Amino acid sequence: MASCSNGEPYPFHGLLPKKETGATSFLARYPEYDGRGILIGILDTGVDPGAPGMQITSDGKPKIVDIIDTTGSGDVLTSAVVETKDGAVLGLSGRTLKIPMDWTNPSGKYHIGIKNGYDFYPKALKERIQKERKEKLWDPAHRAAVADACRKLEEFDSTHTTLSQADKLLKEEYQTQVDLLAALEKKYSDPGPVYDCLVWHDGETWRACIDTTESGELANCNVLRSFKEAREFASLGTSEMLNYSINIYDDGNLLCIVTSGGAHGTHVASIAAGFFPEEPERNGVAPGAQILALKIGDTRLNTMETGTGLIRAMIEAVKYNCDLVNYSYGEVTHCPNSGRICEVINEAVWKHNIIFVSSAGNNGPCLSTVGCPGGTTSGVIGVGAYVSPDMMVAEYSLREKLPANQYTWSSRGPSTDGSLGVSISAPGGAIASVPNWTLRGTQLMNGTSMSSPNACGGIALVLSGLKANEIRYTVHSVRRALENTAVKADNIEVFAQGHGVIQVDKAYDYLIQNASLQTNNLGFTITVGNNHGIYLREPVQLAASSDFGVGIEPFFPENSDNSERIQLQLHLALTCSASWVQCPSHLELMNQCRHINVRVDPHGLREGVHYAEVCAYDITAHNAGPLFRIPITVVVPVRLNEADFELQYNQVHFKPGHIRRHFIEVPQGATWAEVTVLARSSEASSKFVLHAVQLIRQKAYRSHEFYKFSSLQEKGSLTEAFPVLAGSTLEFCIARWWASLSDVDVDYRISFHGVICSPTSLQIHASEGVTRFDIRSTLRFEDVSPSINLKTWIQTLRPLSAKPRPLGSRDVLPNNRQLYEMVLTYSFHQPKSGEVTPSCPLLCELLYDSEFDSQLWMLFDQNKRLMGSGDAYPHQYSLKLEKGDYTVRLQVRHDQMTELERLKDLPFIISHRLSNGLSLDIYETHSNALLGKKKANSLTLPPNCTQPFFVTSLADDKIPKGAGPGCYLSGTLILSKTELGKKADIISVHYHLIPPPAKLKNGNKEKEKEPEKEKDVKEEFAEAMRDLKIQWMTKLDSSYLFDELKDTFPNHLPLYTTRLHQLDTEKERMKRLDEIVAAADTVIQHIDQTSLAVYLAMKTDPRPDAATVKVEMDKQKSSLIDALCRKGCALADKLLQLQPQEGAVSSTETVPEDNPESCFNILTDVFWEIQKWAELSDNKVLLFAYKHALVNKMYGRALKFATKLVEDKPVKENWKNCLQLLKLLGWSHCASFTENWLPVMYPPDYTVF
Repeated sequence: MASCSNGEPYPFHGLLPKKETGATSFLARYPEYDGRGILIGILDTGVDPGAPGMQITSDGKPKIVDIIDTTGSGDVLTSAVVETKDGAVLGLSGRTLKIPMDWTNPSGKYHIGIKNGYDFYPKALKERIQKERKEKLWDPAHRAAVADACRKLEEFDSTHTTLSQADKLLKEEYQTQVDLLAALEKKYSDPGPVYDCLVWHDGETWRACIDTTESGELANCNVLRSFKEAREFASLGTSEMLNYSINIYDDGNLLCIVTSGGAHGTHVASIAAGFFPEEPERNGVAPGAQILALKIGDTRLNTMETGTGLIRAMIEAVKYNCDLVNYSYGEVTHCPNSGRICEVINEAVWKHNIIFVSSAGNNGPCLSTVGCPGGTTSGVIGVGAYVSPDMMVAEYSLREKLPANQYTWSSRGPSTDGSLGVSISAPGGAIASVPNWTLRGTQLMNGTSMSSPNACGGIALVLSGLKANEIRYTVHSVRRALENTAVKADNIEVFAQGHGVIQVDKAYDYLIQNASLQTNNLGFTITVGNNHGIYLREPVQLAASSDFGVGIEPFFPENSDNSERIQLQLHLALTCSASWVQCPSHLELMNQCRHINVRVDPHGLREGVHYAEVCAYDITAHNAGPLFRIPITVVVPVRLNEADFELQYNQVHFKPGHIRRHFIEVPQGATWAEVTVLARSSEASSKFVLHAVQLIRQKAYRSHEFYKFSSLQEKGSLTEAFPVLAGSTLEFCIARWWASLSDVDVDYRISFHGVICSPTSLQIHASEGVTRFDIRSTLRFEDVSPSINLKTWIQTLRPLSAKPRPLGSRDVLPNNRQLYEMVLTYSFHQPKSGEVTPSCPLLCELLYDSEFDSQLWMLFDQNKRLMGSGDAYPHQYSLKLEKGDYTVRLQVRHDQMTELERLKDLPFIISHRLSNGLSLDIYETHSNALLGKKKANSLTLPPNCTQPFFVTSLADDKIPKGAGPGCYLSGTLILSKTELGKKADIISVHYHLIPPPAKLKNGNKEKEKEPEKEKDVKEEFAEAMRDLKIQWMTKLDSSYLFDELKDTFPNHLPLYTTRLHQLDTEKERMKRLDEIVAAADTVIQHIDQTSLAVYLAMKTDPRPDAATVKVEMDKQKSSLIDALCRKGCALADKLLQLQPQEGAVSSTETVPEDNPESCFNILTDVFWEIQKWAELSDNKVLLFAYKHALVNKMYGRALKFATKLVEDKPVKENWKNCLQLLKLLGWSHCASFTENWLPVMYPPDYTVF
């Protein structure tokens, strides 16, 4: 073994810890029980099949039996079917895909799809590839183009001193090219690689090919089958190093590209079961185990888990008969042991005997911070994170070995339902394999995400031995063995370590020794009402002794014989060592739920947390340890002195990892707390965690949590503030970071403040004009300075359609229970560019505890481009949107169609962030508010003194564009004047909108309508018929209506403008260009340009009918500009037909026999004429300006106008014109990126869920 210069051997055993859990000693005794015969489902971000240690098991079997993306993020819709033509097919990207001769496809039909690489690249890889592509594909070419454009401009300036009109245009062309290149650099955005996908059946099985070359040369690409068939995978390229496999569903109509969404899943799999035949010290805990890699981290959501992914994963785990599942994920939950996901997990555990191991969470050090499902689901083994001295040296390179400890951040129990929360602990850090795309072989990661696979691998060793010896086990027997043999560390509290650090060898011995016991395979369900333990925390619960009815029911493994149920007769001894707990001494238990009474007397208990267990022993096998435990937790808070409402602690000594907990009964009237910490030591800085939690029924702890990680400098101090709930128990935790060396002394103080607002949340209706709220200081003198700031406006949407349907083969639960989906479609208009947050209020903040399987929304622009996705946690998925129309599609899933039908009218909201917050005016008296005089200032309120305030409505011109009735503004009311109080004491405000005032014509007074001249009925009828016929002209191909009307109404301008539009929009337009020019000339002739110019030059029009004249003159100006532009476009098209080899618009149709030079001169005249009436940047003129520049081969100016056309109307055809111009300018790098953007911006259909 290698040794260091100091003579000590290198601590390899600390890199991936196994000694601490007894795994090393177990493998020394039983080297063949190394996980062989065990299948572990890894539910995570995906596993890289090419990562080190992920190829084979210790007995030569494939390490990974299958890789499945259960999220849908890798799905590609391949329902479009094409046949080969000349040995190729046209891909959805527009590329020609050449089919190799050696491919076998009896039908000749190919399913085609398209996928943007960045849709499934891991975030870190996407960032790396974006940087590399810019440096290699963009920057060199762009620098050369900029240099060339600047050189041309400089040469022109040096050779042209006096400029003609033509020279000015040419100079503008060169300057425009320079400006465009600068704009392109500023707007640079990489669409990433765009892959064409092909799926076909070769007569035996489905195959797929992804065009990773992006050139259509499929002979250079890999052909793959679904991974489980031949365990085939490939890499997207030598730069990406992203390995992928595929799965094909729905008879070839759906292809799933499976990649790892992050490094996490591979690291977890490597800890549990990595195998390195040449470097055994790098082995995972169970190198002989196989892995089922189930990707549940949705790449669209930055690898967030979804209900869809989890339920599909559990379906696969059952289908593949997994022995174990490792789940190093989790979130907070409002209600333990509730929700559809937890139901499916528990079903897999209880009915299919799958041992489910999960991380407890990384949200410590406060109590009751365990996550779901690891610490809150009864069927799951929750694992805390332990760090040993060897890990400190090997993984973290600490200067000195500290005593073993729990990581500061490891979540603590108990769960809010009273269960212990953390079942066992295991090493929570490792240096293990990561995916190849990270460009590193191994990486240090820590978290309960690492302790869970370490424990899972240890359990795999135990199961391997049991299977080898054909010893029956159940999830209950294994869990009992783990908990009864775990080793507790004296210096670590039970809520952190659970029953202790897992001991593989002892757990195995326990199961062997107790295999013959009647109770070995039994489980026991403990219920205390709706809870699974006793947890007293609030002051009202501690006022007197409490009696609890505890239900105890035996749980038999699935398919147990009825004779076993009949024969069950257990004689149990019940014990509890705590003097404050009284329980029966014995219990006779048979196959039914028995209830016992447990009394808890908290009187006399000191301040702090107290834990006890009622343990049940089989009197015939007392040495086997408890059959079950009833956990009891009592928290006794301290009541503060009403003189100052604060706690002060001086010169408190902290060692590394030391935690001080304080439980405080928050004073009535308190709304926030302030904490000040002062370092007494002048020798070293130290790291501290300040953590505070209050628990509210059916609310996740996160809703009332404060967390701050800080470095406290020598003799330094820090002060923080956070909101509190009056009358409820607050846990305040000050913890020295586990790896912060040296001892330190600190002083700290906790003080409470109270400023109460009535009402507790402010609902302002604009129609009320003035709204009152009252402020009261409750505990001490407080400086107040109320202010209201509105930050968002909320738009409520109703579904345009709601379509329920059964899902596919991936979504069928055991016993053929079909899952269904409801897809609801919403639409909204974004009035200007800004940030939005979509969400579904009914389902927000619900994931594991949701009564629906899952929810996922996708937001699309008007071209069906996916702009973003989100699920249960809307604050994580804000989007920046440009002005335009958008569609939201929301998927909700359940196994009962009737439950989904109830959601057919489900509201959805879009929160629009205001670019500048809106402030409401606040006054101290109602009269001042009415008159808008003397706004409120800051003032000091004595204790128990109340002050009213009055808020006035927003001015109508302040209401955001697009907001109206049904919408509301949202923001906050801040009461305190102090900076700390402003952070902590915040009241929510909703401002409800009313209809805007009616707009009056001609200023403030509506002029009386002048009496219209009476018309003859026949004359009126004739004009009405005329107007109706004019309306129908553009809908008919023939000219007979025009011919009929022009004789009757020879001077009616709308008739001629409509005729011009009719000709200019015909399918055969290119053959009628001369007619268009003539029609435009007719319109121009019917407009008195002199009178129009004179009118436009007038500053004011004093005539009584000025408004009517203005309307008429505006119409004439608009018609004139329109006619000139259409004439110019027709002339330009005639000239472009003569240069089809270069023009972006060309045609092979017959060219009118005109003199090109004459035509060009007329076009030039039109160009200058238009500029008399409008700017070239005017939206109405853009198309003409673009075509005029194209005729003059001024491609820079043409691109400028084409770009503005895209901004005005972002259709694919306009983008293609830009693409052609980029090529004509020789900017191939820009053209290449634009080509890749087109299929991204204009997908063939909505992205599938």
